[in-house]
Amino acid sequence: MSRAPDLFEGFSPLDRQTSRVRFSGVTGGEGPPLLLLHGYPESHATWHEVAPALAKRYTVVAPDLPGYGKSRVLDAGPWNKRAVGVELVAMMRGFGHDRFAVLGHDRGARVGYRLALDHPDRVSAYCSLAVVPTLDVWPAVDRQFAKGAFHWFLFLQPGDLPERMLAADPDAFLEATLNQMAGGIEKLHPAAVADYREAFREKSVRQAMIEDYRSAYDTDIDHDAADRAAGRKIACPVMVLWADERLVASGMETGVLTAADVWRRWAGDVSGFDIACGHLLPEQAPEAVIEKIVPFLEASLKRDTG
Repeated sequence: MSRAPDLFEGFSPLDRQTSRVRFSGVTGGEGPPLLLLHGYPESHATWHEVAPALAKRYTVVAPDLPGYGKSRVLDAGPWNKRAVGVELVAMMRGFGHDRFAVLGHDRGARVGYRLALDHPDRVSAYCSLAVVPTLDVWPAVDRQFAKGAFHWFLFLQPGDLPERMLAADPDAFLEATLNQMAGGIEKLHPAAVADYREAFREKSVRQAMIEDYRSAYDTDIDHDAADRAAGRKIACPVMVLWADERLVASGMETGVLTAADVWRRWAGDVSGFDIACGHLLPEQAPEAVIEKIVPFLEASLKRDTG
C-alpha cells in the first residue's frame, strides 16, 4: 500500500483508466480544474505541500505519470510526451474536465508543454517548474551539465544496460539521486521518500523512467523541432519558476539569457520568477510556488472566461 495518501488529507484516491494507462494518484478540492504533473524520480507525492493549498481554490488532479508511481501502462507501444499528453487529456475528460490549467515540475513540465502545444483547446494556462524545452537544452550540454544530470546519458544506452544497473541496487540509486537533487534526502518528507522508494523498487517503474529519457533524445526533440520550424507556439499564458540552478539552454553563452527568455521562443505571454531553493521546488519551496502560481492562475482564468 502506497504511503502517499497519508500526505493528502481530505483528498480522494485517483483511479481512472484510459485506453493505454490506468492512472493512480489523488484528486481533491473544488473550482476550476488544475492538473499537477510531477517529475523524476518521484510520484504525485511531490505535491503534498502544494496541492492542499491549491485545493482551496481549484479542483486538483494529481496523477502519477504513466509508468511512474502506481500508474500502470497497459500496452507495449511507443511512449513519448505526445503520447502521455493524449492519455492525460482522456483522463481529464473522464473527470468531466474539457479545459484545465497545468502545473508541471521536471519531467512533468516537459509533458505539460507538449500537452499545451498539441491540445491548445484543452490547456487554459501552463506553469513550468525548473524546466525549459528540451530542444533548447541539448545544444548547450557541456561537462558541468553532464556531471550533474548523468542519468540523461545513462538512460540512453542501448540494450538493457541501464535497466540492469538500476536493478542492482534500486534504493542506493534513488537515494543518491534525491540527495543530489534536494541537497540532502533528509530535507524531504519521509512519507514522500518512502513512496518514491516503494515505486522505484518496481522493475516496470524504472523501465518507464528510462523510456521517458530515451524519448527526450529522439521523438520528443523531433516534435519540438517540427513545432519550431512550423512557427507553432503555446497559445495560453505561460509562467516559469526557476530554482537556484545554472540555466542550460541554447544561447546561454550570452550570459544574460533567463528561463523566461527561453520560454518566449515558445509562447507570446510569458512571466518568470526565480525561487531561492534547490531543484525540487514543490517540496523545497512550496510557499513560494503557491504565492506565485495562484495570482497567475487567477489572472489566466479571468482572461480565459472572458
